[in-house]
Amino acid sequence: MGYTDLNAPLRTIMTPGPVEVDPRVLRAMTTPILGQFDPRFLELMNETMDLLKYVFQTENKWAFPVDGTSRAGLEAVLCSVIEPGDKVLIPIFGRFGYLLQEIASRCGAEVCTVEKEWGQIFEPEEVINEIKKVNPKLVVIVHGETSTGRLQPLEEIGRFCRENDVLIAVDAVATLAGVDVRTDEWWLDAVIAGTQKSIGVPSGMAPLTYNDRIEKILLARKKVERGLSGGSSNNSRRIQSNYLDLSQIQDYWGPDHLNHHTEATTMLYGLREGLRIIKEEGLEARLKRHQLHEKALVDGLEAMGVELYGDKAHKMTNVTCIKVPEGIKDEAIRGTLINDFGVEIATTFGPLKGQILRIGSMGYSCRKENILKVLGALEAALIKYGAKVNRGEALQTALRVYENSSEPVLI
Repeated sequence: MGYTDLNAPLRTIMTPGPVEVDPRVLRAMTTPILGQFDPRFLELMNETMDLLKYVFQTENKWAFPVDGTSRAGLEAVLCSVIEPGDKVLIPIFGRFGYLLQEIASRCGAEVCTVEKEWGQIFEPEEVINEIKKVNPKLVVIVHGETSTGRLQPLEEIGRFCRENDVLIAVDAVATLAGVDVRTDEWWLDAVIAGTQKSIGVPSGMAPLTYNDRIEKILLARKKVERGLSGGSSNNSRRIQSNYLDLSQIQDYWGPDHLNHHTEATTMLYGLREGLRIIKEEGLEARLKRHQLHEKALVDGLEAMGVELYGDKAHKMTNVTCIKVPEGIKDEAIRGTLINDFGVEIATTFGPLKGQILRIGSMGYSCRKENILKVLGALEAALIKYGAKVNRGEALQTALRVYENSSEPVLI
């Protein structure tokens, strides 16, 4: 079957995920299949773990992908750590906080939430005060909330949790490899990501890392599992999922490689290559690249006369939200972008649906040609539907950002 038979035209993908994929990754994914216990494949697994530790900025023993989309990683951590009746605190400032709430509830947790108006973030002291009030076993929080484009500060919260023997797990699905994520320096016990955003790999794996505080819980629950095979009737501590049981998955990724599942070979090839690209670029340089293209995009939008949405002081580097001009339908703008220019941007969820549009600048999609194309296409679409814009200013402003930059520009 040829490419055209798939009816999948080439797009400039500027959503908050999935993103375009580096051709090197796609080529790696055509590599012949190896058996999951082939010595070379086991070497690839170990290389991938080391590369993940680099990107997560951690010395943790465990850093590996869970097979499945990023939600599989979130569920793997939560269902492996949360036991029925555990008190879990979830600060919510957008759509994905509610997802964490649902997953924790399905795990049998006593879920406590504190909410912030969409478009805002929590001051660290607000979360700390809630931790003092609730005294949870676990805090689960989103780092980059793509539904609103906001970035939650974590370091003070992580430090307080560590000093007070509270676990903290972080949804970094949208931030890892595009925004600074310092697992160890911020005292984070578990961090979960996804391949389809700033890592720049197709959706299908959920890289994660966790420390010995989390592993202690996994091993304790694993002993209960072994007790069940001996006839014990105590199910209360049993990890509810076999597929997402981190105590078994870490045995598969550990030195003995105990069989748990059949590894997604091709996806692992892609993830390894994507991580190699990140290391070759250098994590610091990669983060600066995302900042540069964000500046070109934001300055261009403001020069056009488009109004940005949300608390600008805590904006995600790799997601930019704009308000839909009054009297124009968001889907009309998106339709023109994709049908006439081949450019895809995103709408959003819940109370903001129809009010804002979201532009992602992540991973391989975070390139000069993409920024310029989305600015030009958006200006044309807004003019088509009668919005007042400063014609021609967006592209000229973005070009000046690139011309004045001392950083190398990925075309």
